[in-house]
Amino acid sequence: MKKLSDERVLLLNAPYFKKFSRPQRSPAVTKSGTLYYPIWLAHATGVLLQAGVQAELWDAPARGMGFQELLARIVGFAPHLVIMDVVTPSVENDLGVAAAIKERIKTKIFAVGTHPSALPEETLRSTEALDGVCIGEYDYTVLDLARWVAGELALSEIPGIACLEDGQVVRTGPRAPIEDLDQLPFVAPIYRKFLRIKDYFNPNALYPMVTINSGRGCPNGCTFCVYPQTMHGRRYRFRSPENVIEEMEYVITHFPRARSIFFEDDTLPANKDRCIEFCELVQKRGIKIPWTANCRVDVDYETLRAMRQAGCRMVCVGFESGEQSLLDAIHKGTTVEMMHQFAHDARRAGILVHGCFMVGLPGETPETMQKTLDIAIALSPDTAQFYPVMVYPGTEMYEQYMRDGLLTARKYSDWLTSEGLHNCVVRTSEFSGEELVRWCDEARKRFYLRPGYIARKALQMVRHPSEISRTKKAAKTFFRYLFRGSFRGKEADR
Repeated sequence: MKKLSDERVLLLNAPYFKKFSRPQRSPAVTKSGTLYYPIWLAHATGVLLQAGVQAELWDAPARGMGFQELLARIVGFAPHLVIMDVVTPSVENDLGVAAAIKERIKTKIFAVGTHPSALPEETLRSTEALDGVCIGEYDYTVLDLARWVAGELALSEIPGIACLEDGQVVRTGPRAPIEDLDQLPFVAPIYRKFLRIKDYFNPNALYPMVTINSGRGCPNGCTFCVYPQTMHGRRYRFRSPENVIEEMEYVITHFPRARSIFFEDDTLPANKDRCIEFCELVQKRGIKIPWTANCRVDVDYETLRAMRQAGCRMVCVGFESGEQSLLDAIHKGTTVEMMHQFAHDARRAGILVHGCFMVGLPGETPETMQKTLDIAIALSPDTAQFYPVMVYPGTEMYEQYMRDGLLTARKYSDWLTSEGLHNCVVRTSEFSGEELVRWCDEARKRFYLRPGYIARKALQMVRHPSEISRTKKAAKTFFRYLFRGSFRGKEADR
């Protein structure tokens, strides 16, 4: 009789473009060289290993593993179950990889991630290679699938999946979100077992860095953000401060080369009391590693000061637009006045800011775009990115652009250029996608080529030599695109 411990499960970040950053909110090869850890696959891998399953995590884009190498290795491992992360820009490639695996070995394959969660029926009908898809959070869904393969469960008993049966899509009941996140194994030991820290990079964190999360979900209603709407929900669930700090201590002990931690929560300070409690405990326990977190402009000075005292070096902030009516239209829940106050408070607290600014929102005009550039320069964050809004299936904004005829993509691969970079897939009533990208190219130059900005960055590296490695690594690819622009032929990259 088969046992759960006999089962081999492969969790796969499939081959595509080299350094294709599939796990990030907007998947692509990036101009800054950013490459995200496969954090959600790592969580599921930890759950499987904890249960005694023979699980392995393969990150092909990070390792430079090509299609043929994958097929050769998978024949050797011969997994009984393959779990593949599938996202919108790479879905056609990913399903092709699934089909090739099925041709080589006898196995079961399930797709996980944002795209199959948003479009389970379409994903299943696109290929005969999939045995099903997981919808939403899949940590324990994957464990149940391993039990199914071992003969311990029927598919109908597993919540959170969809399968094809006799040509009909059958969905089981929804899987409830994990309330006690402390029960999940740490991802850091999974990284140590299967990944190489040197392969991963985020320009907003000191390099090398390790990514973990302290919570899931976001309580805010932004219409464009994909993870809260397809995976983790619009409610912030968080680990206990003690549990997070234990993982930070593991990183410090077992990754001696790590110079920082990146918290991948949608917005870490969403719960002020919990954030301050966490920061106070970090200091009490003597944790000294710098860290970066995602943040909103509604965070007050008291919280920012506590974060800085606990080692927060930088926050990544979605300012989005300098026009209030556009912020209201995307349900951002912030104001232009809050942006100025936040920038002042962050500077006063000693925290660097990476600012995100988007154009191409419904109702965008030349005047609103100029306001966005003006506020970016006035706020003067440490770094900034400008991009046409990216819309993905499963989000309210995707439905809006589809409904209004503003989505220009004809197939999912159109979300990327031929180089794997972001491609503009929207237009507005006044601007084509090409015009939006050209504006972003010009805004980027206007922001980064200011003499005062260049002098400030040079002084920063003199005063803080720790900033040199991450700045050089990001600049290596970024400046090539800054001066080249975003078009080759008629393609737009970000």
